[in-house]
Amino acid sequence: MRHEVTRRVLAGMTALIATTLLSTTLHAQSAPEQTSGSAEPATQSQQPVAPKRTVQFARRIPVSYDNKWEAYGGMSFMNGQAGQNLPKRFNMGGLEGQATYWLTDRIGPVVDFRVEYGTTPVFPNPYQINRPVVRQMIGMGGVQYRGWKNQRFAIQYHGLVGVSAGKYDGGTRGGLNTPTNTPSANAVAVGLYSNRVKPIGAFGGSLDINGSYRWAIRLQPDLIVEHYGTEYRQFFSISTGLVWRFGHRQ
Repeated sequence: MRHEVTRRVLAGMTALIATTLLSTTLHAQSAPEQTSGSAEPATQSQQPVAPKRTVQFARRIPVSYDNKWEAYGGMSFMNGQAGQNLPKRFNMGGLEGQATYWLTDRIGPVVDFRVEYGTTPVFPNPYQINRPVVRQMIGMGGVQYRGWKNQRFAIQYHGLVGVSAGKYDGGTRGGLNTPTNTPSANAVAVGLYSNRVKPIGAFGGSLDINGSYRWAIRLQPDLIVEHYGTEYRQFFSISTGLVWRFGHRQ
């Protein structure tokens, strides 16, 4: 009886030991897989990924203003007076083109060309002339100075002088009953200037809103000083358009 009990105890202990060894072996084999599987997410979580927008901004070329050339083109508005004694001013719309050669990131010579069209009131007359179309073609040169600037904005100041060719008889042609019946005489008869080329200047500045290293949107107001009549007169002009920067200044 005693031997039977001893035998059963030994058999039970043997089974328990075998079960323990088997469980330990299986756990040891599966532990590296669990560790390697759990380490990968931990590694990924330790490497924060920058937001997509931040990465794209970092890849943009900074606006360094080291370009040699700058071209500007846009639409313009300008008012004026089409005759020495006309009581009312008139408005013109047109185009403006401008080119600057930057000697430094601050200063450079500039050339400017504008063409403006508009209709003007005239004196009451028996010639059936009412609000004729007039035109000014303006060419100027001067200096441009860049003031405050950063990655998003830049402010420039400029002074330009040149000439303006005014054509005032475009709406006065035809068989009218003026003494000489010429377009120029017809224009003068209703209070307009005769066609002429006179001095003109533009003094103002511009605000550039940078879109990239190469291009920007520009808003450019000007004080216009002209001498079509017997004295200098002041008017207002404003234009808006695109700036394109190119070339590299050494």
